[in-house]
Amino acid sequence: MLNNPPGPTLLGVDVILVGSVLAGIAAMAVMAAVYAAVTVRDPMAKRVKALGDRREELKAGIVTQKAKKRQSLVKKNENADKVKDTLQGMKVLQDDQVKEVQQKLAQAGIRQKELAVFVIFARLVLPIVMGLAGVFMFYVSDMFPEWGSMKRFGGFAVMVILGYKAPDIFLKNKITKRSDAIRKGLPDALDLLVICAEAGLTVDAAFNRVAKELGRAYPELGDEFALTAIELSFLNERKQAFDNLAFRVDLDAVQGVVTTMIQTERYGTPLASALRVLSAEFRNERMMRAEEKAARLPAIMTVPLILFILPVLFIVILGPAACSIADAFSGDGPGS
Repeated sequence: MLNNPPGPTLLGVDVILVGSVLAGIAAMAVMAAVYAAVTVRDPMAKRVKALGDRREELKAGIVTQKAKKRQSLVKKNENADKVKDTLQGMKVLQDDQVKEVQQKLAQAGIRQKELAVFVIFARLVLPIVMGLAGVFMFYVSDMFPEWGSMKRFGGFAVMVILGYKAPDIFLKNKITKRSDAIRKGLPDALDLLVICAEAGLTVDAAFNRVAKELGRAYPELGDEFALTAIELSFLNERKQAFDNLAFRVDLDAVQGVVTTMIQTERYGTPLASALRVLSAEFRNERMMRAEEKAARLPAIMTVPLILFILPVLFIVILGPAACSIADAFSGDGPGS
């Protein structure tokens, strides 16, 4: 029987096989991209539902609700009340602590204030659970027999501390991502607010219009502006709506916008001119951050340049010369 001739190889690897695998991976990537493009979802869908719930909640303070609605709200908060009573019975629940966690939840985009007691309960329970898991891993099951007593105690301490800090780390991560997304779209939102103010729209209508226009590009910012527009329409004091916006967003830029809006409402100063100045300032700040990142790029690229690019460059430049010198010393050159 005749054997099929082997295909071309490179460094001992079948080129045809590698090409077939790469072609399959590329085809799967194209199919995944097409599927993602076809099944794209509106990022504001869930947020619009949450805003609708907030609108109904604000209406509940003005319009008398039916008994069934009140009963459903009582059932909804029943678990949170049980956890709260448990924590109060253990003397570990403080009002300042609850308010701090509620603010973190709001800054992370989580609207349910009753979840604050669950976060505090997790701080209390997770260290115990992780500590028991550490005792089982390091002392009972003997999963690391080569570890000494200090390493075992260090691993146990790390697991306990991680269990206590896990809720705060999770919330801080969500707050950072949400704040960065809001910061990116704030200058554009202020430009649109200036246009709406010069067109004669009221403040709540301007916020609602900006939320609709920027909802797809910056869903987090659109969510906050839409909620502010709803609160401006329903709350008795408009200042409270702006204070709530500053409460929900952990950004100094938003604090400045809120202060400007409150002063405009109180003293009747021109809104468009004040927002135009803030927009220019935020754009300059965004440009400065981009220039700062660009200035750090050469220092960041130094390590990859030394480790990956320069060795390859030396091989390409000096490789042929080294081969020629080696052949000349071995006597295999053309003049031998």
